[in-house]
Amino acid sequence: MTDPIAVRRALISVSDKTGLTEFATALAARGVELLSTGGTARALSEAGLTVTEVSEVTGFPEMMDGRVKTLHPKVHGGLLALRDNADHVAAMDEHGIGAIDLLIVNLYPFEATVAAGADYDTAIENIDIGGPAMIRAAAKNHSFVTTVVDVEDYDAVLSELDANGGGTTYAFRQKLAQIAYARTGAYDAAVSTWMAGALGEETPRRRVFAGTLAQPMRYGENPHQSAAFYTDGSVRQGVSTATQLQGKALSYNNINDTDAAYELVAEFGTDRPACAIIKHANPCGVATGATLAEAYGRAFDCDRTSAFGGIIALNQVLDEATARAIVEIFTEVVIAPGADDAARAVFAAKKNLRLLLTDGLPDPAAAAATVRQVSGGYLVQDKDARTASPEDMRVMTKRAPSDAEMSDLLFAAKVAKHVKSNAIVYAKDGATVGVGAGQMSRVDSTRIAARKGEDMAEALGLSQSPVVGSVVASDAFFPFPDGLLTAAEAGATAVVQPGGSMRDDEVIAAADEAGLAMVFTGLRHFRH
Repeated sequence: MTDPIAVRRALISVSDKTGLTEFATALAARGVELLSTGGTARALSEAGLTVTEVSEVTGFPEMMDGRVKTLHPKVHGGLLALRDNADHVAAMDEHGIGAIDLLIVNLYPFEATVAAGADYDTAIENIDIGGPAMIRAAAKNHSFVTTVVDVEDYDAVLSELDANGGGTTYAFRQKLAQIAYARTGAYDAAVSTWMAGALGEETPRRRVFAGTLAQPMRYGENPHQSAAFYTDGSVRQGVSTATQLQGKALSYNNINDTDAAYELVAEFGTDRPACAIIKHANPCGVATGATLAEAYGRAFDCDRTSAFGGIIALNQVLDEATARAIVEIFTEVVIAPGADDAARAVFAAKKNLRLLLTDGLPDPAAAAATVRQVSGGYLVQDKDARTASPEDMRVMTKRAPSDAEMSDLLFAAKVAKHVKSNAIVYAKDGATVGVGAGQMSRVDSTRIAARKGEDMAEALGLSQSPVVGSVVASDAFFPFPDGLLTAAEAGATAVVQPGGSMRDDEVIAAADEAGLAMVFTGLRHFRH
């Protein structure tokens, strides 16, 4: 192998024609012969470039609606031949196979086709065959062949050619080969995942996960951990689809917390203003209000200390009044469906405040999968897309909840679903007044949440804890009456929990004795 390898002949076959004519024109200007197929060849010819159709090289026309055009020895031999192997060179000479030094291929838009809701047959027709075969061949032979699969690498190729007298170095070809195999791997992952879903296979024998680098990061959860953010190509609204208007790049923890915040606030739709404030992936305050500013203020009041340096998610377009309230304290990130000009102007004065805008809220009930890595494998499950509805609420006590209590129970159940287990949430009038998260004992979570209510009373100058007269939600059943009675002692008047304990009868009896109204939902929401 001689390094650099001169690029004299290129094969171009692309679905995404962004920058195609400019790139091909630049190659031709550097003396590179152009081979091409179908629509790509037509586009190049219409741009005034001299191009040889692959069918002229192979002696076979494109056939079967384009399914067969590049699967031929004169193509794959030109890609796979080892130029320093005498037998390979002799075979090329004997069969009239010309070397292909540069392959530019991007694949049929399978992922975009599926995302657009195509039917089964249309999706199948958008599975590329010849493209991946050529890419894999060229990438395998990167000792001699340069493989380009991404439009964003066009300029790098031209710079490489200019720096090396019209050739490419081994290190450059090696780097592009890795990118090429990652692309075909991601493509196959998209096809196999889609097909498993189409067939209703909940646990296919093999699952493949793929992502595209969205952002390298300075570090991960801690400074000694390297990290990067990858997107999976899904169209779910949130941090991965948001436009960042200002502020420095998001950190690993910013992205994790922002995702948690936006998924939580999406539970409330857009009919009534809602705000969620997240700290270390747990909500420290969630509220609804007559206005967005009121919702933010009520969420902030739940735990003013923890809200400092937190993540704020809003379910409606950010307005000036809410923006002015938010900038009164230090906040890491604000994410919302939009922001009006006045709100943007307020935030512009806070250069380090990150503002993310999306085109809408994620659908809490939409099907999705969550993936968590463990030693030696992955845990894959459906997203927790269920939320308690009024129809799920089964009254288990002698006293039924009042209308106001039922409204707050539904609100608290939505919030508890997004709190780390063991989770306890006290709520009153559509706002959290105490959150207990992540404890090994549910009783401890109940006590911590009650203490948060006492802290709230002190911060706001209230005469008593707002937990008095509140409702309480638990993400899982109370295994004993002690946690329930702790909530009653703190002042809660109604309880929502999934039920399902072998001691449910004892817990119900304790609730009746304490005068509590209690409903079971049958929905557990562990969040680990």
